Amino acid sequence: MAIEKDFNYYISLPYKIVVYPSPEGGYAIEIPELPGCLSQGETIEEATLMIEDAKRAWIDIALQDDDPIPEPDSINNYSGKLNIRIPKSLHKSLAERAKQEKVSLNQFILHKLSVK
Repeated sequence: MAIEKDFNYYISLPYKIVVYPSPEGGYAIEIPELPGCLSQGETIEEATLMIEDAKRAWIDIALQDDDPIPEPDSINNYSGKLNIRIPKSLHKSLAERAKQEKVSLNQFILHKLSVK
């Protein structure tokens, strides 16, 4: 059974919202997956309310004009696997460090990539 992709469908999707401090004061806010869907507010709370209005208008107009509406990028689109080529010397060094730490090479690399 196909999902009906109407206004309620799109409005319920978990679009990413990005907030930026505005040089003039207040905040700019956007939904990157909906090109041109942006707003602003004096506070983050106000900007968040404003972007919801902008999202509703963006989706409504796109549906009226029969324009494509992008769906949010989902974590389900990623397998969790990443194949990369590295120099043999780096591979050796990483493997030795993982052995010293008594963890697998995958765990060691994951930890190093996760540290901010």
